[in-house]
Amino acid sequence: MTTPATELSEAPPNERLSVRLLPFLDRYGVLLLVFGMAAISFALEPGVFLTWRNISNVFRQISFNAVLALGVFLVIITAGIDLSVGSTLALAMMSTAILAKAGLPWPLVILVPFAVGAAVGAVNGLGLTWLHLPHPFIMTLGMLNIARGLTNLISNGAAVSGLPPEVSWLGAGDITIIGVEIPVSLFAMIGAYGIMSLFLTYTRTGRHIYAIGGNPQAARVSGINVDRTLVLAYTICGMLAGFSGLLLAGRTNSGFPSAGIGQELDAISAVIIGGASFFGGRGTVIGVFAGALVIGLMRNILNLRDVPVFWQQVLIGVVIIVVVSVDVLRRKVGSSHR
Repeated sequence: MTTPATELSEAPPNERLSVRLLPFLDRYGVLLLVFGMAAISFALEPGVFLTWRNISNVFRQISFNAVLALGVFLVIITAGIDLSVGSTLALAMMSTAILAKAGLPWPLVILVPFAVGAAVGAVNGLGLTWLHLPHPFIMTLGMLNIARGLTNLISNGAAVSGLPPEVSWLGAGDITIIGVEIPVSLFAMIGAYGIMSLFLTYTRTGRHIYAIGGNPQAARVSGINVDRTLVLAYTICGMLAGFSGLLLAGRTNSGFPSAGIGQELDAISAVIIGGASFFGGRGTVIGVFAGALVIGLMRNILNLRDVPVFWQQVLIGVVIIVVVSVDVLRRKVGSSHR
């Protein structure tokens, strides 16, 4: 009778190394990336990197992408994807700026991006489930173009500036605690992550979302309303995209129709770097935050070193390929030892 230990000892050396190394990388890989990026940044720019001004700028810059990634993470858990989040961000941002300029009271202005994002996300979810499309890639790719077109239609392709101080405060303001100025957007981001962590960990719907990503057919058989859960997941994803648009509008004190172009790729990158699986059913909220932080630290040090933005894209692409390759290898090794 063979045991797992016997199978491991009889396996080729490269496979034995994979079996031992992959669980470690699975659990701690993203943290190693964060500490590695921080160490490299400190080594290259020791007089700048650890200043609070630079650190707070990193958090301010990643806040809207981290919130956007949080929504994308929710649909990736279900083994789905949302390519429309960048366009949803822009539509919510422009709607907010236009209605603010028209004199809408600021409490309602702040609610606008959440409502717009939730509406777009709900359409994505309903389109996916009602039309029985083979993959959410198709629905969200179409919505990417629809939302971007609507953004240009309502704005006539022109930016709108001069938002209420309350909106600008959310994206660019600071709160002074014990003499230290901390970005408001950092608190907003932490709040979003805390709520999502509680939702996924302690609610039945959160557990259903993981179950659907693990095995949708088994989830249906066990009595989970898969269609309703998917619609909710895409609605929340859209709402978080709207929230991201609000933070970006506050940071720039404007709304501009070109906002969010390509931002869905950064959001997906943060989720995958953070350890979530494209195959669904796996990932953590803290991992998504770490993934967004890795991208933020990478861009920060490259900017400090005056590296062109095109090379930044190349390096982030390399990191994504390596991380996804590890995920595929992990699944292959795991299935071969069941």
